[in-house]
Amino acid sequence: MLEEDKRGILLESGTNEIEVMEFTIFDSLYGINVAKVKEILVSEPVKPMPHAHPSVEGIFKPRDTVITVVDLPKYLFGQSGEKGPKDLFIITSFNKMNIAFRVHTVVGISRISWGAIQKPDKTVSSGDEGIATGIAQCGDDLVTILDFEKIVAEIAPETSIQMSEIDRLGKRERNESVIVVAEDSVLLSKMIEEALHKSGYVNTKMFPNGQELWNYLSGLRGSDDLRSKVALVITDIEMPQMDGHRLTKLIKDDKELKQLPVIIFSSLITEEMRRKGKELGADEQMSKPEIGHLVKVIDHLLGQENG
Repeated sequence: MLEEDKRGILLESGTNEIEVMEFTIFDSLYGINVAKVKEILVSEPVKPMPHAHPSVEGIFKPRDTVITVVDLPKYLFGQSGEKGPKDLFIITSFNKMNIAFRVHTVVGISRISWGAIQKPDKTVSSGDEGIATGIAQCGDDLVTILDFEKIVAEIAPETSIQMSEIDRLGKRERNESVIVVAEDSVLLSKMIEEALHKSGYVNTKMFPNGQELWNYLSGLRGSDDLRSKVALVITDIEMPQMDGHRLTKLIKDDKELKQLPVIIFSSLITEEMRRKGKELGADEQMSKPEIGHLVKVIDHLLGQENG
């Protein structure tokens, strides 16, 4: 059933919709993008690993594949509670990794518009670095959609963006081309901007979602020299208000803006997602956290057009 649901939404193009899998921890409702979910398994015995992060239970091996298990109740609340036989493992797939998250129950799947998802207020998200991507209204329930990328980056920083990749590119020239970026994660937005500046691309404009970036681009229509005001667009896929696929479709369907190169930079790049992005007109697509590769692709796209 899950695989069918995933295929359904993946085959649609730029609808600005998300399917949210709702699950519970200590009777509170949380959500995850179905596109990140590989499968759901009944919890199994876990082998502890020495010197692991406190929220890492250990590993288990379904079907000859070793998978790390994160105790989500402990990560969120500092306590595991009693591990019951009815607990479930949500097996996720993003950033080219498979990770299991322990949850208590899975409630179901809701399809909603990204426009119906609000960024949580800073008073409930621990300032800038909260772990909620957004708050969604699913039927009668408010569901907190968790930022699984940030959770994994906190548990295992080596899996996130590495500035050392920029260092390995060697000495680089300063480039004044305006690069606009849509990324809802405050943590990743700061890291991407820092990496671009370090690589010489010092003229960046960061937006927390596709809608705000689209509003900015829309205001540039009719400009005498559009490319001097924006040379290239980088977008995440998962974002409140407007996702990256919808943003890409709007840009590439616009007679003035379609000339702008668009790079999709997301943890969700799979073969099916890649096909979808290509159908929408994305010039390049790559998986986080490959920041060095991102800079090389920017070099190529801007060099190709400036050369």
